[in-house]
Amino acid sequence: MRHGKKVNHLGRKKAHRTAMLANMACSLIEHKRINTTVAKAKALKVFLEPIITKSKAANNQSVEKGTHNRRIAFKYLRDKNAVTELFSTVADKVADRPGGYTRIIKLGNRLGDNADMALIELVDFNELYSNAKKAAKKTTRRGKAKATEAAPAAPAAPAAPKAEAAAPAEKSADSDNANDDNAADAKA
Repeated sequence: MRHGKKVNHLGRKKAHRTAMLANMACSLIEHKRINTTVAKAKALKVFLEPIITKSKAANNQSVEKGTHNRRIAFKYLRDKNAVTELFSTVADKVADRPGGYTRIIKLGNRLGDNADMALIELVDFNELYSNAKKAAKKTTRRGKAKATEAAPAAPAAPAAPKAEAAAPAEKSADSDNANDDNAADAKA
């Protein structure tokens, strides 16, 4: 009986499942994001996050610990290039993060079999989310007060282009009326 055992078997035997997760983990480390099903993404997250924690520099202070952690990572990943990438590039980026190294974004259903698809990515390698947070922190209250003092002088100049922009709109309205007249003539 499998009481209390929460591992998702993913419809595979143990050897096939571990090989698949190792291959997916190597692909994620190499490409920084991959598309897969939601169930596989959740299983990959559980598989990969402890390995990333072992790769962090804080856990590899001595030579013995560093070598031991590399061997453990190689035992799971089975790819020398992926382990090298993990301990160099990925470990440097995630050094400050206390966990939660991956993000799962649901993409909808696959066309062929209606499977729930997801994008799993390493959090620190997505520039879109990191730049948005940095831009939001730059605004201050003091800067807004200075902008309102300088603002009354600025609107006088852009008033003329608005009038020019209104003129083409009137022309298009006239052309619409002309088109309506032509349509009425064609019906008569």
